[in-house]
Amino acid sequence: MKTAQRTRPAALLSTVAILSLALAACGSSDDESTDAGSGAAADGTPVQIEYLHRLPDGDGMVKVADLVAEWNENNPDIQVSATKFDGDAGEMNKKLETDVNAGVGLCLAQADYAQVPEMYAKGLTTDVTEFAEQYQDNYSAAFDAVRVGESIVGLPQDTGPLVYYYNAAEFDRLGLTVPTTAEEFIATAQEAAAEGKYIAAFQPDETRLWLSGQAAAAGSQWYTAEDDQWVVDVNDEGSQRVADFWQELFDTEATVSLERWSDGFSSALVEQELIGTIGAAWEAPLLADTMAGTDNDGEWAVTQLFDFGAGDITGPDGGSAVVVLSGCEHPAEAMEFLNWFNSQTDALVSQGLVVASTAGEMTTPDSLASFYGDQDVFAELAEANERLSTDWTYMPFFSSVEGPMREAAAAAGAGEGPMSAVFEAGQTQSVATLTEANIPVAE
Repeated sequence: MKTAQRTRPAALLSTVAILSLALAACGSSDDESTDAGSGAAADGTPVQIEYLHRLPDGDGMVKVADLVAEWNENNPDIQVSATKFDGDAGEMNKKLETDVNAGVGLCLAQADYAQVPEMYAKGLTTDVTEFAEQYQDNYSAAFDAVRVGESIVGLPQDTGPLVYYYNAAEFDRLGLTVPTTAEEFIATAQEAAAEGKYIAAFQPDETRLWLSGQAAAAGSQWYTAEDDQWVVDVNDEGSQRVADFWQELFDTEATVSLERWSDGFSSALVEQELIGTIGAAWEAPLLADTMAGTDNDGEWAVTQLFDFGAGDITGPDGGSAVVVLSGCEHPAEAMEFLNWFNSQTDALVSQGLVVASTAGEMTTPDSLASFYGDQDVFAELAEANERLSTDWTYMPFFSSVEGPMREAAAAAGAGEGPMSAVFEAGQTQSVATLTEANIPVAE
């Protein structure tokens, strides 16, 4: 299967003009290392690299520890230790900031693309441009996701385009057709709800990236630059389409509100109450793992996200880079290992990643294909990568919108507030965050 050759996945990109505003206001990271070499340290001892990640490492996957052991065996002068962080991305970001400021000595860490500009602005990353440029041709256009202004701070690992997962057997049993537009989706959801089934659940705990990805699919451009200022338009036409979509599902009781990472969500899948979900590409193995050994085996399928009203595009929900942290004493060696690690296509695909490296073709693991009715899942996910919006970017400190948007989303899901309030909260918080950081914002 051919690895997707993506054209400017702007879901992950920021223009130099935009980023320069953030960096001028917030400062930039300092490269505290002078190591430009490769191999053992000056005294002949092996270089030690620590890597913190959030990869699933589930059953049937090629474990990160095994990959690192392979590297260490073949590279005695550059020894790597990898640690899995079991919390969520927000918790890991807090840990990284604390550790870097305390000089703990981590070199490499996984970071979602929305977090990269913020990490750079906080001085948590190292400019590794001189070491990274030699690897650029090994990656798709996702390489631009690790550029911050003129600096490169790591290498891209994977992307997370939104797709649609559904129980094909249940759809057939209920006589449902997979929807291709938002209007068709609402009508199909209403048909399913009449039979006690839901073809999607609203996920208030995933508001920031999940809903922003849907807004991108609906044609939104929340953050742009104009006349050396940020233009913030979170509550734009695309967002309003997404808000209207979910509001109609709420009003007609054609969806249910479930926290994505709750036992309730998992139970609804296993019990076939929830027979579809809008999710990121990286969720393919997680869904399979949740429903493994149940009646769902072999019944599910994945397809492209339906048209939210902006045409044949989708939006990003996650995806990540691995960045070199400030204080890393051996950035050249860290990048050498990282490029090798990110090029282990089969192993990373086993982890459920839609890889950014072009080093090898992505092949759907047999276990995953079996759960999805022998579908070539990664061919579908690669196609989704090709459909990523080219008009989307994140502002620095984007994580600040999480709290207000999530609170409004929880209220909307509980019928205690309008869906439109979610995007209004994002607008208000975005402007406040940039203003507080002394970053110019257009009126």
